Amino acid sequence: MLEALKEEAIVNKVGGRFKLSTIIQKRMIALNRGARPLVDLPTKNMMEVVVQEILEDKIYLDRTGNVALRGEVAPSVEDLFDDAGPSLDDLG
Repeated sequence: MLEALKEEAIVNKVGGRFKLSTIIQKRMIALNRGARPLVDLPTKNMMEVVVQEILEDKIYLDRTGNVALRGEVAPSVEDLFDDAGPSLDDLG
């Protein structure tokens, strides 16, 4: 399973080594905090679980840099800034 990390395919799948490192770290934190694995593996090795989730296209980094599940709709940039305080019209 961890042999996949030696292949360029997984690096290319997520868009680079930095993104791969980021998605692994963030997903492992989520799993350690109690998130359920999205793959069924006979192991307790979280790294193997995360790598398999990536290989099976179960998770990805959304445009905000957060781990997202395939099939979920990522928030738009406008939605992220919806509650950014009063508009200029409100201040005038």
